[in-house]
Amino acid sequence: MGLTARRAFVGTLVAGGTVALALALWKLKVILALIFLGFIVAAAMRPGVEWMRGRGIPRGLGILAHYAVLAALVGGLLWAVVPRALDQVQTAIGDLPETRSDLRQEADESTGVRQRVLRGVERRLERLPQPEELLDEGAEVGLIAIEIAVGLLFVLAIGAYWIFERHRAERLVCRLLPESYERTVCDTWELIDLKLGAYVRGQGLLVVLVATVLSAAFWAIGLPFWLLIAIFAGLVELVPVIGPLVAGALAVGVGLTESVGVAIAAGLAVLVVRLLEDYVVIPRVLGDAVGLTPLTVLIAVAVSAVLFGEFAVLLAIPLAAIGATLVDVVLLDKDPAQEDVPAVLFPAKDAETAG
Repeated sequence: MGLTARRAFVGTLVAGGTVALALALWKLKVILALIFLGFIVAAAMRPGVEWMRGRGIPRGLGILAHYAVLAALVGGLLWAVVPRALDQVQTAIGDLPETRSDLRQEADESTGVRQRVLRGVERRLERLPQPEELLDEGAEVGLIAIEIAVGLLFVLAIGAYWIFERHRAERLVCRLLPESYERTVCDTWELIDLKLGAYVRGQGLLVVLVATVLSAAFWAIGLPFWLLIAIFAGLVELVPVIGPLVAGALAVGVGLTESVGVAIAAGLAVLVVRLLEDYVVIPRVLGDAVGLTPLTVLIAVAVSAVLFGEFAVLLAIPLAAIGATLVDVVLLDKDPAQEDVPAVLFPAKDAETAG
């Protein structure tokens, strides 16, 4: 009886501790997601930092150089794009009716898609909040902007510190394991890190490529607000499966406000860019970096969105890639040291430099 009671007590403690840990991790899911993003940023930077370190530049300066280049790219993009984008936004606003009566009159005189759009705008104007509600919403937006800025700084800090601490953490974990598993775990860890880094760098290239090519295509066919739509299409490349579909639908919808021909041309432009991306760019740039089938990607995106919210969609492919790598190593008995990872800007050997 005493032995049974002790076993029941120990089992209850283990079960209770597991549930408590799961609940605690669920409460901390936002922090964990930000930490994971920091690890991904570190994986993307690490080959460049190690390449610079091999040429006598300390890691700290290498990290600062990467962040400085990123800031310069973002700043240059804003300097080149924002004025033209503002012009397009002002043009769009200038074309709108100034009063509700003007809006109603134009909706009555319009036909087709334009009439439906104006009717929808009119219905939403009728549900606009009161001035005091707008003040409250403005305060909430300001708080959200501050939270986003703090989260971004947190992610960048985690990425920087993880580059310094990763190798030490890897050695500690591997030394705690039985000797027969040590090499496999270390190689698997390295493979996951290389895959995540290649994926992030490749996605950055795809965002720039898609936005640039579609900007030229939309401008050539005379699509209204071509720059704004092209930038949006590039950014939503970060959202697997769903993002390109939304970009295509938006381009076609805006094209319909001009003519059916422009809408068809916009849809074809998005389709051609997508086909080139799937059959030419991705195979040559990313290759099999994450090792996921389209069905796996779709399921991972859907599950991430349902369980953790829309923000987690950005983490769906990295998390699925980690799971697929573990399945390959543990269940399919693949040797992680023999798996190939595309370089994407930096040779994989630069990321394997010991710290």
